[in-house]
Amino acid sequence: MRFDYVIVGAGSAGCALANRLSEDGRYRVALIEAGPRDTSPWIHIPVGYFRTMGNPKMDWCYETQEDAGIANRAIPWPRGRVLGGSSSINGLLYVRGQAQDYNGWAQMGCTGWSWSDVLPYFKRSETWEGVDQTGLRGKSGPLSVQNSRLTRDVVDKWVDAAVDAGYKRNPDYNGADQEGVGYFQLTMKGGRRCSSAAAYLAPARTRKNLSIITDAQVEKVVIAEGRATGVQIRRHQRVETISANAEVILSAGAIGSPQLLMLSGIGAGGELSAHGIEVLSDLPGVGKNLQDHLQARPVFKTTLSTVNTEINSYLKKGLIAAKYAFTQRGPMTMAASLGTGFLKTEAHLETPDIQFHIQPWSALKPADGPHKFSAFTASVLQLRPESAGHLTLSSANIDDHPEIHPNYLSTDTDCRTIVKGIQIARRIAQSEPLKSHITEEYAPGVGVALEDEVATLEWARQTSVTIYHPTGTCKMGIDPMAVVDPSLKVKGIRGLRVADASIMPRIVSGNTNAPAIMIGEKASQLVLEDAS
Repeated sequence: MRFDYVIVGAGSAGCALANRLSEDGRYRVALIEAGPRDTSPWIHIPVGYFRTMGNPKMDWCYETQEDAGIANRAIPWPRGRVLGGSSSINGLLYVRGQAQDYNGWAQMGCTGWSWSDVLPYFKRSETWEGVDQTGLRGKSGPLSVQNSRLTRDVVDKWVDAAVDAGYKRNPDYNGADQEGVGYFQLTMKGGRRCSSAAAYLAPARTRKNLSIITDAQVEKVVIAEGRATGVQIRRHQRVETISANAEVILSAGAIGSPQLLMLSGIGAGGELSAHGIEVLSDLPGVGKNLQDHLQARPVFKTTLSTVNTEINSYLKKGLIAAKYAFTQRGPMTMAASLGTGFLKTEAHLETPDIQFHIQPWSALKPADGPHKFSAFTASVLQLRPESAGHLTLSSANIDDHPEIHPNYLSTDTDCRTIVKGIQIARRIAQSEPLKSHITEEYAPGVGVALEDEVATLEWARQTSVTIYHPTGTCKMGIDPMAVVDPSLKVKGIRGLRVADASIMPRIVSGNTNAPAIMIGEKASQLVLEDAS
């Protein structure tokens, strides 16, 4: 059980790392995943996220602490616990973010992470099956990215209504300009999900120098004389050590990676000592800088057909299943959202500050079953929240989930932005060709006047939920709160890196799966350059 590189976490970044580090056969690589192999059919059917999220066989089923910003509610935070990680249970939405996001990282001292630096890794990772008029898209990468195979009239009419309301149409928000309305691009190949495991591990499984170890809980990083020498794992009720000749790389995500660092003695000294953990590197930033996207979910009843009424009988469900089985088309290829928009709440802003997820279905909560009536959801979120939370250990036991404190809606800017986003959602619904097909605004509803900012904010606090983008808890940078340097090396410990969404110094403007894969790609290059 000795390898050159030991990667902890087979998620979006970890799978990319495992593929690239084992590619030329020079190095022995171990990829360790706490969850099982990705054998469940619900992982590979695009709409299967309805069955995988909240399923403890494939989801860590984290939950936040009660949070004052959302009316003292505790809410679920799904994270993948299976080969492919969250890319195996997410909504399949592919978003790179804005060039300004990465240029901002570089300006914060993260040399080598500007837009021009990371673009080649986005291109290297993907095979974009759509039209590329900008030359910014990849054509030969392992990750298949395509337009949706499913259309819905209500989503088409929302996009047209947004254009009628004055917003521009954008056929490729991952191209030269993010701003505008259009349709989501998906990590899908044909009619099947293209997770990071499907993209990066499937072609690498037969390599003799790559060992994929599943159902193995990493308990801590083994550190000797200031160097990471391996990891301690628990598998099949046995505890053993897997050794790393060169490096240990944590890709366990924005919750798992900081938890493992803290349990290994790397973190804020006082917090670790309180749990009886020996402090090996006093890094106060571990678990801090937690950022997430919070979505408000306006819902509108409609005369148009939506998923709510398309699956309200066993016969309809059977016909949908049959269509997918024979054609790999139909509602079972539906991503979490079909339409999107990246818009500005104020005309003077340089770039969009809100994002829409237009869903041809509605529910009281995303994890619940759909409403009995036909309706759609115009989910809206703030792209760059100022609010930041933190994680703390609940105990020194890896099996005890850390305490998650998101600190949502804790700044005036965040409160104003979410209110304006909700107002924009309601105004678009009053534009044609959508308005004449809406029978009622179900939420926020007539009890919340459009211009009543106080009531709108209170509705957002009472009902908003995560859109599953935790980041930032092992911040990259050069300041005292940074956990890793721009080469992703953990400060104060040799032979240890972090490579996943936790290293983002600021959350990106959009969904986080594509940037996490990019981070895995770039990390592999950093590791190989050091090795050579």
